[in-house]
Amino acid sequence: MSDRADLHLHTIHSDGTLSPEELVKRARAGGLSTISVTDHDSVGAIEQARAVGEQLGVEVITGVELSVSVGEQDVHVLAYFFDHTNSTVQDHLEFYRFERVKRAERIVGKLNDLKVPLTIDAVLEKAGNGSVGRPHIANALVDEGFISSYNEAFLKYIGQGKPAFERKMRVSPRAAIDMISEAGGLTFLAHPGVNISEEVLMGLIKDGIDGIEVVHPSHSPERIAFYRGIVSEYFLLASGGSDYHGGGRNDNGSLGKYFISNQEVEMMRRRLDLV
Repeated sequence: MSDRADLHLHTIHSDGTLSPEELVKRARAGGLSTISVTDHDSVGAIEQARAVGEQLGVEVITGVELSVSVGEQDVHVLAYFFDHTNSTVQDHLEFYRFERVKRAERIVGKLNDLKVPLTIDAVLEKAGNGSVGRPHIANALVDEGFISSYNEAFLKYIGQGKPAFERKMRVSPRAAIDMISEAGGLTFLAHPGVNISEEVLMGLIKDGIDGIEVVHPSHSPERIAFYRGIVSEYFLLASGGSDYHGGGRNDNGSLGKYFISNQEVEMMRRRLDLV
């Protein structure tokens, strides 16, 4: 039995390219024994992924990736082990997915003002039944021939500070942490090495976050060691994963490469048992 757990994966229910079934099969082929599907603001993949996981011997932990606001900064929080049928969680996710569509409409409007004639229908077609986000807008821009690459969309139009950027709805870290805690789960700061200052990190620890995503493709060995030190010093939990979206977007070959041990997953369960 493999001792690899990847707790950061995406499907077509947000901005990934694989169905839940395809993702679990690929995880199994990549040597993973435990995974968590952490779609943005969606738990729609969990039941199907869990059913396939039971057939293939892959444990599927409940997960989701949420967006919160710290000042003017968007910060991502990974949640695990919560009751995904909890009505408060369901209501929050449904409302947030609605707000994602409204945000996409505002971004498309700004693009149109910039003489880029992208339509919201083209974006929603990319999203399918998943939570719409900027990746879908970037892919639509490429497919419609308005830009030459996915990254160009962010660098030229929709990245933070660019002319078509629109903020997400503001949710405080404490509100998200409390909601997941009340639903029986744990919260982790996602990929802090991307753009999270120590000041923001310390604020989230004070807000009661349970852990840090220590292992991530964006983290150097030095960063991983640094975050493991923070985890130890503040009695937090460690998570990690590939942030895999299906093999595109520069994540080809990452499945099975970025992981934590099942012992660290067990430590999460023990923390919940103490609550």
